[in-house]
Amino acid sequence: MDAPAQGIIRSRIANACDGCKARKVKCDGKTPCSYCIRRQRPSTCKYSHPRRTRQRHAADAARTPASTASPRASRSSPPSTAAAVRSTRATSLDDDGHGAAACRGMRHSGSAARRSSVMEEDDTEVPLEARLLCDAQGKLIFIGDCAPLSFFQSVRQLVTSRVGQNAFAPETSRYSVLENAPAAPVASHEPSPPALRREGVRIAVQDYILITTSLVDLFDEKLESDVAFWASHQRAENLTTTIHYLVLAIGLLKTDEATSRTYFEYGKAQAFNSLNGSMGVGTVHAFILVTVYMLCSCQINNAFLVFGIASRAAYSVGVHRTEVNARFGPEIHRQRDRTWKSMRIVDLFLSVSMGRPPATSDVDCTVPYRATDLEGNEVFDLLNASVQIMLITEGIVTEIYSRKKISLQLTEGISKQLREWSERWLHPLKDVLSLPGEHTKAQISGACQVLASYYYAVMLVSRPFLMYELFRRLGDEPNAARYPAMSNGKSKLADACIEAASMMVDPIAELIEQRVLHSRMPLLVSWLFASSLVLGVGLLGNFGRILEKYTRISIQALDHFAQADTHATQYSLIAQSLLNTALEHLEKRELQERLRRTESSSQLFGLIPQESRARGSAVSPATQANSTAASPAVSTSQRRHSLFDRSLFNPQSTVPSPRGGDLDPSSLFGPGDVFGGLDANFWSNQGNEDPSSALNLFPLLEGGGGIDLAHYL
Repeated sequence: MDAPAQGIIRSRIANACDGCKARKVKCDGKTPCSYCIRRQRPSTCKYSHPRRTRQRHAADAARTPASTASPRASRSSPPSTAAAVRSTRATSLDDDGHGAAACRGMRHSGSAARRSSVMEEDDTEVPLEARLLCDAQGKLIFIGDCAPLSFFQSVRQLVTSRVGQNAFAPETSRYSVLENAPAAPVASHEPSPPALRREGVRIAVQDYILITTSLVDLFDEKLESDVAFWASHQRAENLTTTIHYLVLAIGLLKTDEATSRTYFEYGKAQAFNSLNGSMGVGTVHAFILVTVYMLCSCQINNAFLVFGIASRAAYSVGVHRTEVNARFGPEIHRQRDRTWKSMRIVDLFLSVSMGRPPATSDVDCTVPYRATDLEGNEVFDLLNASVQIMLITEGIVTEIYSRKKISLQLTEGISKQLREWSERWLHPLKDVLSLPGEHTKAQISGACQVLASYYYAVMLVSRPFLMYELFRRLGDEPNAARYPAMSNGKSKLADACIEAASMMVDPIAELIEQRVLHSRMPLLVSWLFASSLVLGVGLLGNFGRILEKYTRISIQALDHFAQADTHATQYSLIAQSLLNTALEHLEKRELQERLRRTESSSQLFGLIPQESRARGSAVSPATQANSTAASPAVSTSQRRHSLFDRSLFNPQSTVPSPRGGDLDPSSLFGPGDVFGGLDANFWSNQGNEDPSSALNLFPLLEGGGGIDLAHYL
């Protein structure tokens, strides 16, 4: 390359914004850049850290001495953690014998002991959690790293390898939660529209709005009157009829599931018939509604497939370009823009909940995701708030789970985005929840879903640090669980993950108690399942006994959704098993801690009778301790038979602690340690005081006994 060309290349800025990079256009490096301003998208102008090239890595490796750990090795976890992950990944076959989950373990290095404290705070590897699971028909389905089900697999493997092989109940060992077979065979649809029950149309539309607020917004405020007018007049077989039947199908899921299914089958068939080359926005709406119905009916894999048609249809009619939408007038412009936002929300929910790449992208999109008033303040809009937090979640999946590693520097950049979103939306959303009289049920339900998505984004970015901390606390070292590490960046992020999970369940539980939330809320069910896992492992990892309360609340919330959602039913069983395992583990650990304390204190006053010592003389202290520590295993097997008894999950119940009368003293204290090892000079060696001196029990009487009783009279 000649010199002038080199000079041109060197004159470019060091880093261009993401939009200019994707379009390969010139960027001036400003915030926002002039290109994004011209396209009326200043809010989407973002800068990512430039990636290092392979040559840079090779040059760094050449300058690094052979005895020094490589950057990849220096970012690895401690040897015990890496070994645990390797052993966990080695058993990543599905327990029901279907398919393999062959995943590579986290890379590690034997030079961890030579790492400095600075490097210890550097990158943390994200475990490769992707795997193949089975649907209800026994077919293998791919589930990616960021999916809640993949997180459950990692939690299950950690608990069964570190706590107990039978930690989870058999009901939670098989995975039919991805797709649920219909309870009855689907009848063939009639060539003509099915009979319509006009008396329940308005209530069905209201329930549709309750379910879909903050998830999709495809119609204007006149939807209820439009559907009611359509139902009371002659209905032609056109795309409008198809869309209205699908709206009613979603709205009738709670009150009349049989009629709902009839409407859905007709609407789905007509939607596929509309794919004749003359597609429009109505075709996009129809397939979005089919997707939403499948999500509410626990057919998430089918919903993922059908949504692919909706995304291609949307690109075909250009709803992703706001300048195209503006040609149809202000009202249609708004509707088409909100259709694209709805697609992004549904697409990213499907993508994150299943760990698969999204079907839509913002590479060629110009639809703005913010609306401001004349003073420049952002207008409160649930759909905008929802799509903004979903876009941050998409960045988390791309930057962390796709690259399989996370650093504190990368986490800091993502946390800045989350803080900015929180400054704009957290208080308005909480005001909606705290002032139910001033907002509709649909608005309250939608605000709850947006808040849950925000808390899940926090959990998703901090989850690798929680797993890192759990591997350390549940490690093989005897003091790993007793002595938590000093507060550092990673442990704070682990605490943040648990805090976000606990903050998610509170508003959901309150709205369930107020009878606001619909029983068909697939987004809440998925995020709530992940929060119950975080709370359960947090309790297991000794992050605080208060987490038992929040875990029980999450289980009760899942039980509410389980009335109509079979996914929630199985998620509740999983959370109950994890809670039961955590309580038994804590009870066993507390009993062992009590044994260590009483070994010395029981020597002082001869708490064990002489005949007990004679009976226990042939048993060694180690054998006695082991037998006592294993005693909870008997109650464990007994309790597992009543694992799903609702009385076990009463929020007011407490974990039974072992009492002195419940234990056999002869099995607790061996004669050699308790009495034979008692030093005769024990009492005289307790400090440097005179053995004949006494402890003053009445210090107030010193100095002449002048006591001021004015406060007591």
